[in-house]
Amino acid sequence: MTKNLFKQFLKYLGPSVAAMWVFSLYTIVDGIFVGKGVGELALASVNISMPFINFVFAISVLFSTGASTLIATYLGKKDLQSANETFSFNLFTMIFIAIIIAISSIIGLEYIAKLLGATSDTINYVKDYLFIISLFNIFFIVSYSLEVIVKADGFPFLATIGAIISAITNIGLDYIFVIKLNYGVKGAAYATGIAQVLSSLFFLSHFLRKKSTLKFVKFKFSFNTIKRIISLGFADFTSELSVGLVTILFNQSLVRFIGQDALISYSVICYVNTLVSMTMVGITQGAQPLISFYFGALEKEKVNYLLKISIKTVFITSIIIFTSCILFANNITSLFINSKEANLFLTTAYVFKLYSISFLFLGFNLIISGFFVAINQPLSSAIISLGRSLILVVVSLFILTKLFGGNGIWITTAVSEFTTLLIALGLLFKFFNKLKAESEKETSSKKIINPII
Repeated sequence: MTKNLFKQFLKYLGPSVAAMWVFSLYTIVDGIFVGKGVGELALASVNISMPFINFVFAISVLFSTGASTLIATYLGKKDLQSANETFSFNLFTMIFIAIIIAISSIIGLEYIAKLLGATSDTINYVKDYLFIISLFNIFFIVSYSLEVIVKADGFPFLATIGAIISAITNIGLDYIFVIKLNYGVKGAAYATGIAQVLSSLFFLSHFLRKKSTLKFVKFKFSFNTIKRIISLGFADFTSELSVGLVTILFNQSLVRFIGQDALISYSVICYVNTLVSMTMVGITQGAQPLISFYFGALEKEKVNYLLKISIKTVFITSIIIFTSCILFANNITSLFINSKEANLFLTTAYVFKLYSISFLFLGFNLIISGFFVAINQPLSSAIISLGRSLILVVVSLFILTKLFGGNGIWITTAVSEFTTLLIALGLLFKFFNKLKAESEKETSSKKIINPII
């Protein structure tokens, strides 16, 4: 039983982690091109701009998650008309909202740049990057939405192909625009934007083909549909939005307590953190469908086994990642920062080692949170997710900067992840103790009904 189950786990794990790596690697390559092709300040400026992209992405997540859930429900009920109307209405609504965001952000570009934490040295870079990203934000929102809905339409492999197309396009155009044509951060923004355009067109072409179940149809405006979509997508929306809010908070704290160079160091950390986080998300997403399936089938032993091998996989991966970060901190830093900038280079490598302590705990929090989602315990999952992504980070940042000043910033994530892990383990033990008590009660009841003679 366990051998076949382990094979199933690996079958889901591989593609899931690979898909996350595609996204992570092209984001990292983007940073490498900017750091090497333009300079360290430009690298920091792109990182300062990231919360805006997080916000745009969060809007897409809000509508995409809710709409895909509704669409899948309608398809399950064989109600194709309602599925098509929801699909078409959702796409129209997102395009409308994207246009409003684009116009508003272009008008308020200076204010947004300062709000994100741009300094006098980085503000022009930030404004250049955000202006171009704002022009393309319709495609950012539409691309992810169609990627999610194409899965609900029954074509999950197309989502991976779309992501690969976007990644290859972005990397290729980064090289052309940033390195060859010297367009600077504008080139990086154009590369990212054009990649999203191609991704959107790829997914749109699917829904225009005969093999697609979902089609574009006429629809009526419905507040009730919007309400249902938003309520279903709100949890994922807040989780994604909190990433941007924490980044803003970190950027402002770094400038206040340390100085502008700290933003450059934090940029390097953020790129590596993305790869590590996405790896752990890939492991979690690989385990979730199997856990949900066997939980629904009431096969508790298999659920327990899947949780154990998921935790073991996270443990091994965490040790490998942490060890690699400590041993190869200088090599990793050199990908983004020229070693000739001796002081900045050595400082970045040092604080990167401090931050990498968080990688020992991050994966466990994600897998336990994912486990609770898989077994229909959303409250426990929400406590873990919001704790590690927002609440405990803010509390830890406030306390540690009071105690240690700027140095406290670099260990904030490690402290918040560790604290979250203690809470997550508490919730996990509470859940299994409850299950054990219910099982013993059930066994006791059976003995009373069917006494042994």
